[in-house]
Amino acid sequence: MASQRDIRRRIGAVKNIRQITRAMQFVAASKLKRAQDATLAARPYSEMLDEVLADVAAVLGGEDHPLLATADPAGKRLVVLITTDRPLAGPLTSNAVRFTLREIVDHPGSVTMVTVGRKGRDAIRRAGIPIEAHFAGFGDRPTFADIVPLARLVTDDYLSGTYARIDVVYPHFVSTLTQQPTLGQILPIVASTDTKGIPGNQFIFEPDPSAVLEQLLPRYVATRLFQAVLEAKASEESSRMVAMKNATENAEELIEDLTLSYNKVRQANITREMIEIASGAQAR
Repeated sequence: MASQRDIRRRIGAVKNIRQITRAMQFVAASKLKRAQDATLAARPYSEMLDEVLADVAAVLGGEDHPLLATADPAGKRLVVLITTDRPLAGPLTSNAVRFTLREIVDHPGSVTMVTVGRKGRDAIRRAGIPIEAHFAGFGDRPTFADIVPLARLVTDDYLSGTYARIDVVYPHFVSTLTQQPTLGQILPIVASTDTKGIPGNQFIFEPDPSAVLEQLLPRYVATRLFQAVLEAKASEESSRMVAMKNATENAEELIEDLTLSYNKVRQANITREMIEIASGAQAR
């Protein structure tokens, strides 16, 4: 059985850990509010842009712009995986990586990865999947300008014919307690199947479809990636806040158990000393 000194040391160490996890919980909670507001504010624009481009893809095709061409099922595929740079975010990264690996197994073929975030990069390396490029996390306040190099890379690779399809995998922020790994096809742009969309004959392109799409489609790719990064950031902070809250509660339970053990050892030591004193008195 551990001595009183050992148990006191363990109690002190657990209290220090509890103090750290509680502080990290509060920091994550403050960052979560900002990240959540940014994510929810960007969603309407991203969703409307998706709808417009899907309607455009329904009436135009690859002859108008190569980003609208139909994907070749046998072609090479690029997957952009967005994860975290920092640890202590619960199962967020592992869920996203497992989701990605399952997607690759379910749809076999030639696959290359682009990773955003150190944790995802390390996991993909261990899985033996080739990585074309890696981007460090974009900080606590990602901006649209931060995403431009990533968007330019995937767009140029697609236009050059290196890949026939480009997808993005990221944790979709549902709520503070729920983050859902999600896959979205970025390129080629999928035509709309919604009959409520804008009929093709209502589009008026000035000066012509090619010139309009030349400006619109690259921004569409960057917007899709930017929204995915915002979703991942909000998911990271919420997952970290919950993980640190659970760690703090576990530390408090452990302190209670150790305190109970300490009291039992202390009581046993007092009882033993009293018995030794009584035995010594009787011996006299």
